[in-house]
Amino acid sequence: MQHFLSIADFSAEELWKILYKAKELKDQLKSTGYNQPILKGKILGMLFQKPSLRTRVSFEVGMLQLGGEAIYISPNEVGLGTRESVPDVARVLSGYVDGIMARVFSHDHILQLAQYSRVPIINGLSDYNHPCQALTDIFTIWEHYGKVEGLKLAYVGDGNNMATSLVTILTKMGGHFSIAAPNGYQLPPKILAEAQDAAEETEAMITVTNDPAEAVTDADIIYTDVWTSMGQEVETAERMKVFPPYQVNSNLLAQAKPTTTIMHCLPAHRGDEITDDVADGAQSLLFQQAENRLHAQKGVLALLLADGV
Repeated sequence: MQHFLSIADFSAEELWKILYKAKELKDQLKSTGYNQPILKGKILGMLFQKPSLRTRVSFEVGMLQLGGEAIYISPNEVGLGTRESVPDVARVLSGYVDGIMARVFSHDHILQLAQYSRVPIINGLSDYNHPCQALTDIFTIWEHYGKVEGLKLAYVGDGNNMATSLVTILTKMGGHFSIAAPNGYQLPPKILAEAQDAAEETEAMITVTNDPAEAVTDADIIYTDVWTSMGQEVETAERMKVFPPYQVNSNLLAQAKPTTTIMHCLPAHRGDEITDDVADGAQSLLFQQAENRLHAQKGVLALLLADGV
């Protein structure tokens, strides 16, 4: 790997290579209490336009556990694309650090960083996709079910960057994907077309509907995300009129199988897209997901930054 920018950039085999490395590192940590310092002497620059509890802490801890270090760079310190151009930031930072993780608004900024950087770029989130979270989600599903192929994930809510990432990775790996979203908030046609191409090769099925009950029928996993993502705050009032029927609650869960699990990338707006009893219930995988951000991203870091791995 040269960079980790988008799930669409990788084959299923390449994604599984990252997942196997993540499992190896998680098992090593759990069994011995530490990881081998394969990133000793390596420094990760963490460039943030958007704040995040999980992204910052998981990458920083991951680097420390692998023997390296991480530097947090706040939005005010850089002014990415405003005070300093993205190419200039890429050129400067890549002279100081061994890798750059960027959490940005515009995916174009990720692409520019990769174009002008001399070191690997990791997409910590962009408006197009959230590859680190999608990799984490597949890792969590694999860990819980022992497989990915043939499982059905039902996504309920906004067809946002998280939905894009999930339909892309699942169809590559032979998992089925259904989405229930209101008109005007479905996945872009281009994303669905690309996923359908992958699905034809893996025999995965894609279902698009406005009806949450239809989407979750026979689902192994129900997934949701916030109704209003960062950067869309001006749309909040309008979205709050449209999305309440798409809440993941006990009534919706009852439409699925008794063994269906619940996932959410967090942070959750409890009482909006998900209720407390579901988020904290016996079928919830929310906090396994949160922990696995650390392990999945260590797989990415190891394959991008370690020598001879």
